[in-house]
Amino acid sequence: MSNSAAAKPVIRAATAADLRRIAEIYAHWVTTSAVTFELTPPDETAWRHRFDAVVAAGLPFLVAELDGAVAGYAHCSPWKPREAYRRTAEDSIYLAPEAIGRGAGGVLLDALLDDCAAAGLREVLAVVVDTGNAASLELHGRRGFTEAGRLRRVGFKHGRWLDTVLLQRSLAPE
Repeated sequence: MSNSAAAKPVIRAATAADLRRIAEIYAHWVTTSAVTFELTPPDETAWRHRFDAVVAAGLPFLVAELDGAVAGYAHCSPWKPREAYRRTAEDSIYLAPEAIGRGAGGVLLDALLDDCAAAGLREVLAVVVDTGNAASLELHGRRGFTEAGRLRRVGFKHGRWLDTVLLQRSLAPE
């Protein structure tokens, strides 16, 4: 095993300087997979608006670095705009293809959940496209997320109808 393969991910708060790399990582998944229902990759300007909205809402937006370079990101956004939902957020996590299998996803999601709890969130939801690849479902399941429901055939991408699986993780005791 090389030193770079053994390098531990470094998690930190994202900055505006990271947005170009974040856009690149996400663009890969938009164009090559069905794990997101976006059809056109958002550009860096669109990412700036998303970043600003997350930060303004007091929610976490993190990056994972491997070998000194941004290799993934995770953030939470408000679940719904109505005030009663203010303690519930939806997570989003993406890794660069070369970062898969290097431990960044788990470390990134752990840090995101810690920051969500510190921000006063009670519930974190994940909406995972069921593409037949269980990686995201397994990642969330190992962090205590449980299935809360399934929406059938709600997205059409790459010539097929796809379901989404709704996952939920409580951060506060009952």
